[in-house]
Amino acid sequence: MSNENKTITFTKPSDQDIEIRRVLGSVYQALKEKGYNPINQLVGYIISEDPTYITNHNGARSLIRKVDRDELLALLLKSYLNSNF
Repeated sequence: MSNENKTITFTKPSDQDIEIRRVLGSVYQALKEKGYNPINQLVGYIISEDPTYITNHNGARSLIRKVDRDELLALLLKSYLNSNF
C-alpha cells in the first residue's frame, strides 16, 4: 500500500503537555548550565521526588515542583513510545 493512500492523523498536544515540555526544557537547561548531567538529575528527581536533585539556578527547582510527577512520567513515556514504535 503506498503512502498516498494512507490517512495521517494529527493530534494537537494539550496545553498541559506544552507546559510540561516548557518546564522540562527550562530545568534541563538550568542543570546543564550548572554543569550537572541533566538526565541523571531528572531521573533522580522522578524516582525519589527529592527536589534537591534539581538546581535552584534560574528557578528550576520551583518550576519542576509545579509539575505533577505522574503527569511528567506519563508525558515522557508517551513521547518515547510515539517516537520509537
